[in-house]
Amino acid sequence: MASINERSGLLFFDFRYKGQRCREYTKLDDTLAHRKRMQKVLERIEAEITLGTFVYRNYFPASKKAGFFDELNSKQQAMDGIKAEEQADLSPTFAEFTQTWLSEKKVEWRDSHHTAVIYALDAYALPAFGDKKVSDITKAEILQFRATLAKEPLRKGSPLKASTINKTMTPIRMILNEAAERYEFNSPFRGVKSLKIQRVDVEPFTLDEVNQFLACIRQDFHAYYTTRFFTGMRTGEIDGLQWKYVDFERRQILVRETVVNGDLTYTKTDGSQREIHISQPVYDALQAQHAITGKQQFVFCNRDGNPLDHRNITTRVWHPALRHLGIKSRPPYQTRHTAATLWLAAGETPEWIARQMGHTTTEMLFRVYSRYVPNLTRQDGSAMERLLAEQLDKNSNQKQKERAHA
Repeated sequence: MASINERSGLLFFDFRYKGQRCREYTKLDDTLAHRKRMQKVLERIEAEITLGTFVYRNYFPASKKAGFFDELNSKQQAMDGIKAEEQADLSPTFAEFTQTWLSEKKVEWRDSHHTAVIYALDAYALPAFGDKKVSDITKAEILQFRATLAKEPLRKGSPLKASTINKTMTPIRMILNEAAERYEFNSPFRGVKSLKIQRVDVEPFTLDEVNQFLACIRQDFHAYYTTRFFTGMRTGEIDGLQWKYVDFERRQILVRETVVNGDLTYTKTDGSQREIHISQPVYDALQAQHAITGKQQFVFCNRDGNPLDHRNITTRVWHPALRHLGIKSRPPYQTRHTAATLWLAAGETPEWIARQMGHTTTEMLFRVYSRYVPNLTRQDGSAMERLLAEQLDKNSNQKQKERAHA
């Protein structure tokens, strides 16, 4: 335990450093003021020893122990350098460590995410870094690799988007950061930031466009798209919807599972587990659908009873219908955004809408959808305009009366 002690009327420091007991004498008399001053110095010394930044000579340059610790630190630094080189020599190649890392991560991920990561690594990272030792990969190589992604020849002249580049770089970052921690080298990703992604506005349908679409869509897909437009369900959620999760009595759809690459799995997040209110149009559509597929597992399925292939439906049904109606083409996911804006327009509370959408807070609701509300509800400053107009008319009339009496 470090302390301030006294000998022959003079104060001295008493502490331990690198296994050595250190006593450094001063010419200060044993007074309360001197003890306080020395105690503050001793606290700094202890803090620096704990952090590993203490340099003996900085505090006691004339001490005989200063030279001893200088030599000891030099030997330690040399040993650390040798150890680091040995660790670097023992580090595996990027391809070898990637296999280890993937096997450890598999238990944490969905099969679809695991497959997507493997695809990105096989297509881009492994050809570039596979044979290099993880400890030999430099920051300059990482930056050069990222720069070439936008000109990737597999894209046939179409550059990768910033969001796609970031997704490609993310597993590489995770792999090298983990390797750096295990094999004790500095990660080359230090200071490398993700690319900025341009914000993409959502494009919900107007209620008139929804009505036009549902009026012309093939009858065998009418219930499917009615449910999409008026529940805000994600594609995988509606494709994986099973009759056991449709509660006609309570008018609820229970979102419990989702379809990803043809397989049933857990929802996107815990917050996605929710109960969606069934409005009358959806109720009628699901009742009609029950007469067709009620004996099957899935609400919307093919002739074999399996979940629909949303890519096939988008190509054969969705886009042709939009072209026929002259409505701007957009992804089917915009049906989810449409439900949110229609709920907002109807005056539903943001908290209720967030629960229907599977959001844990209303933050995303206000950030993404609120700008569409004025166009639908006229809550866009017109109330303030009316107030100002009324007040200005009132003031104008009052002045006219005053001039008439004058």
